[in-house]
Amino acid sequence: MAEEIPDISQMTFEDALRALEDVVRRLESGDVPLDESIGLYERGEALRKHCQARLDSAQARIEKIVSGTDGRPAGTVSFDADG
Repeated sequence: MAEEIPDISQMTFEDALRALEDVVRRLESGDVPLDESIGLYERGEALRKHCQARLDSAQARIEKIVSGTDGRPAGTVSFDADG
């Protein structure tokens, strides 16, 4: 029975995190043959990298929030803006 494996690059952070949790759960169960474990580990690493990239992007956007003179957020600056 062949499962369709979603393209990681198209996954939301939440979907990728759920998929990573599933990979970890399967690996920790110890019921997966060695060859499949290696494939799961590789997918897990790709999912981890995707999640980290999404977090890094979100952090960069948050850091671009512009503060007003009173210290309160006054707006945002585009992530791609020079600054």
